[in-house]
Amino acid sequence: MGKDSTAVRTPVNPSHESESASPKWSATKASINEEKATSGKPNQEDDSTLIACYHVLGSFCLLMNSWGIINTFGVYQTFYEAELFAGQKSSSDISWIGSIQAFALIFVGVITGPLFDRGYFGSQIVGGSFLVVFGMMTLSLCSEYWQVMLSQGLVVGLGSGLLFLPSVAVLPMYFTKKRALAQGIAASGSSIGGVVYPIIFHRLQPKIGFGWATRVIAFIALVTLLASFGMKQKTVPPTVRKMLDWNAFKEPGFNFFLGAYFFGCVGIYIPFYYIGVYSLDRDVAASLAFYLVAILNASSTFGRILPNLIADSTGPLNMMIPCNAICAVLVFSWIAINGEAGLIVFAIFYGFFSGCFVSLPPVVVVKMSPSLGIVGTRLGMNLVFGAFGILVGNPVAGAILGARGDAMNWIGLMAWTGGCIIIATACMVGARVCQVGWGLRKAA
Repeated sequence: MGKDSTAVRTPVNPSHESESASPKWSATKASINEEKATSGKPNQEDDSTLIACYHVLGSFCLLMNSWGIINTFGVYQTFYEAELFAGQKSSSDISWIGSIQAFALIFVGVITGPLFDRGYFGSQIVGGSFLVVFGMMTLSLCSEYWQVMLSQGLVVGLGSGLLFLPSVAVLPMYFTKKRALAQGIAASGSSIGGVVYPIIFHRLQPKIGFGWATRVIAFIALVTLLASFGMKQKTVPPTVRKMLDWNAFKEPGFNFFLGAYFFGCVGIYIPFYYIGVYSLDRDVAASLAFYLVAILNASSTFGRILPNLIADSTGPLNMMIPCNAICAVLVFSWIAINGEAGLIVFAIFYGFFSGCFVSLPPVVVVKMSPSLGIVGTRLGMNLVFGAFGILVGNPVAGAILGARGDAMNWIGLMAWTGGCIIIATACMVGARVCQVGWGLRKAA
């Protein structure tokens, strides 16, 4: 598809200097003009306009049907292990479906970032919406492992990737003072999707079957995605951006954060995939096993809004570091939890404190970027590191879980999860020190 006609292109003013003008002055003037065009800084009054609020709603719908659908995979993992692929595929085999899905979502960011910077926002939304709905519809017809891998893992993953990065990259164009709060409200869409879709699947699947339960989810995704089709980029950089910003690798703080996002993606999502399987292994009621995924995502909704509200004052890294540290403590506490009450409490607290890992990284990347003109590219670079993290995290967890044969190695899985989250937290501390030093009262 061509570049979107809806995007407002900010031209660089042509130089009216004579041919005898100083080359140094001409270069300086061109640099100033380009900086004005690419900075894309919104006015502070934009924070409260209806157009800005609509873009929060649109991003909410996009995230509901990208990360929200991926957050639903925990209920599919439980269903596949208990029914569809019972006795045929291991936990590690099944988790590869969700990992490929999430990997495709995140890795596509390396392409969608520069495409966003070049003005293809509308094309990404339309193309991504088609792939998500088409993938869910074809999933409803699947009965073999390879079919599920292609439809749910690859097609839905690619479509989600086209939707995800534009949904977070467009909001900084409309917000200044309340940027983190806007991102948090939008990011809560992924939690709402992770609450609504598992409940729909769990309630409908026994009554109308796997196929129609999945089709209902696809129809809901179609309707909510159509609500985002009116979104527009506020400005489009006048120059063609590179796929990678090599200067970013010269910044120690940004490199530390790349490491933090990689190890965080390795560990932070494992409980979302395996809490249902764990509860069934502990003889918890099957109905609760399905609802634990919804509880995790419901509490994550608040974890993606409240910390972001505070982060507007304290800085995003200052919120992510303690929240990640608490997640590590909760994972190691998970080792001692066996009953229904304990699992519910764990799901509530872990969902809340893990929420900011989804909502705040884009804010950190924006804060570390010298101008908004390269935000899309840097977000894509960050997502690539996360893509490889989430690709290996859950399958390795599944392999650890099944390493002892019939006796599931849950302690090993939890140690793997908690250790990766601790490393991610340490990298965040390194990023913060590189940005503002050791002062505890400095915003970062």
